[in-house]
Formats: sequence, structure tokens, C-alpha cells
Amino acid sequence: MTVPGYRDMPADTWDPSAPADPAEAEEFLRLCYTEQPRLGPVEPRLAAVRAQIAATGTYTHTSEELTWGAKVAWRNASRCIGRLYWRSLTVLDRRKARTADEIFSLLVRHLDVAGGGSALRPVISVFAPAVPGRPYARVWNEQLIRYAGYRTEAGIVGDPRYVSFTDAMHAMGWRGRGGPFDVLPVVVETPDEAPRLFELPEQAVLEVPIAHPELSWFERLGLRWHAVPAISNMRLRVGGVDYPLAPFNGWYMGTEIGARNLADPDRYNLLPIVASGLGLDTSHEATLWRDRALVELNRAVLWSFERAGVKITDHHTESSRFLAHMRNEEKAGRPVPADWTWIVPPMSGGATPVFHRYYHEADQRPNFYLDSEAASLARGTGVCPVLESAPLVPVA
Repeated sequence: MTVPGYRDMPADTWDPSAPADPAEAEEFLRLCYTEQPRLGPVEPRLAAVRAQIAATGTYTHTSEELTWGAKVAWRNASRCIGRLYWRSLTVLDRRKARTADEIFSLLVRHLDVAGGGSALRPVISVFAPAVPGRPYARVWNEQLIRYAGYRTEAGIVGDPRYVSFTDAMHAMGWRGRGGPFDVLPVVVETPDEAPRLFELPEQAVLEVPIAHPELSWFERLGLRWHAVPAISNMRLRVGGVDYPLAPFNGWYMGTEIGARNLADPDRYNLLPIVASGLGLDTSHEATLWRDRALVELNRAVLWSFERAGVKITDHHTESSRFLAHMRNEEKAGRPVPADWTWIVPPMSGGATPVFHRYYHEADQRPNFYLDSEAASLARGTGVCPVLESAPLVPVA
């Protein structure tokens, strides 16, 4: 298999100085105007786009093209199991925002639209595209909401995944409370401003305390998780035009929290603690104590979100819905790209219908891409020493 972005074949490296590809622009526009006939004939639009690329190296999407392109990028996202809802994506056109203050205000607005009143909905905010050879705005964070990880003499407090990022934030002036669920600041970088730190207002961060339907001691663990998984460092590519700042969200599948974020040994590593609370024999693996603890941790997550009235889905239901999405797409004559290693849930995979089949692997565009520099910044390993003096900007 030699499909870019899959397994051992890295995705093509993005060159921000390269002009928009006229062939990719044409392919996108023909597909867009075919699937959206209300937009009219495509030939006049193609002529205008070719001329714009020739003159400037890029072109400007209409609001209709951008909205459709963002939705199709979700439709093509091979690692997402929740694509049945791709048509319902709310697309917020934020291309006019320029300053860090404007951008951060709109990021807060994104979270409000996505999770206001706990009625979660899929949302993408698309900021200004990259212009060949020029700097562009971006957010360093992997997600708009994530928890800090602190190095202490007793070990790591918080999320170990973000220890280096937290260190970078400390170097830039931020000071967290030192707790296990401290929300990290958002770092916004623009062409005209050095990276700035903004703290999310409390009302923008919807969180759910984690308890268990039967085990009273579970609540005393003091667990919680945020409700909106808003990915913020992936590049949206539509018709040869790149949008480096295009945060998007859906809602959680329970296993993302209960079988990964809270359970992975290099994350919160809660399975030994849960197993101890359950009184399980952890002396050897054959007792399946990890499996039993994993089930109860995931039950707690699902029950807690449902009790709080916050949207979430379980891996069995979502697996069935993904197959429904595949049937819909096949009826429309469209192939469905999917990465088996991401589509199969991280818990009870063999008990779900998505396990027992192969999938079409392809890099279909429009799509989302994670660039190596963006990944490095999100890990806290791409920080330049000159940024250590960047100010903390609290927002009420």
C-alpha cells in the first residue's frame, strides 16, 4: 500500500510557498458544481479561477465553495468514524479575522456555537488561507481544550501527553494551578504578532464530572473531561488552497475518553486505580483485570455524560452508523476512504461490525492534514527561545 498518509507512507510535505495547483482547483470545482447544481455552470468559474491563480498564485473561494469544501473534507476524513453527519457541519467563515484578539474571540465563539447549552453540534471555523510565500495565522494547540501536565517530585500531575507543551507555556509566562485538570492556554500566532497566550473563559469550557451508576467511590476520584473535542492544528485543504487555521469539532465517542485519554498508560493511566477500587486481582494478566476495569471506566464516562445531558455516543452505535454512512455513499457512487486502525474502536473492536471488513484507502481531497511543524508545536518541541517573553493575556 503506497497511499500518502497511511501507515508507513507519510503524507506529502506541505510547501507554503507553492502556488495553488490549477489541476486540483479544477477537480474540486467540477465536483463542487456537479454536486451543487444550484451554483450554476462551472466553466465561467473555472476561467476566473485559472486567471486568478496565474496572476496571484492562488484564488479565493466563494462562501458556498468554502462551505461545501469543508463538509466534503469531513466526508473524506479517513480516520473519522462519525462521518454519517457530514452534511450537518456548521461552517463559520472567519477569513476576515486578522489580529490575535479577533481570532481568539472567534475561537471562544466557536466553542459557544459547538457546545452552548450542552447541545453539541459539529462546527468548523475557517480562518484566512495561506498565501504562497507569506506567513499565516495558526494555533499551536492540538485541541482548543486540553489539560496541562506538570512535572513534580511525586510524578506527573495532569495529562502526561502535554507535559512538554505545559513546560513551553511556563516558559512563556503562564502559571497553572497544578491540578490534574487545568485547562491549558490557547496560543495564537499571526503574521504580524508574536505568539500570544489566551486563557479560555470558564463559561467556554463545558466539562462533565465523571461518576459511576453503581460505584459510589468512583466520584471521589475527582475525574472530569471536557465535552467538545475541537481539533485546532490540522490544515484544511480545499481545491489546492490551504487553510492552516480551521478548528473543527464533533462530539466524543465514549471510548476516546474512557479507553484512551483516561486509560492509556502514557495518559492518565487509571486502569490500575479503577481495578484497585473494584478489588480485582491484578497479580497477572490472565485475570483480565484490565478489561474489567476498562469496561467500568467506559460505563462511567457514558453514564456521566448522559446524566449531564451532554451529547456522546458509544462505540457499538457509532460503528453501525458508520456502516450506514458507507451504504449512503455507495448509493451515491462515491468511494469511502477509511483507515481500519482508526475506524475500529479501541475497546471491544471484534464485537463491532466495523471490525470484520476491509476498507478503501485513499487520500481524497478536500481533506485535513497534520503537518510536522504543527505537530511539533502541539508537543511543545517547536518553541523558539525568543518566544519566552511572550505575554500572558487573560480573558475574563
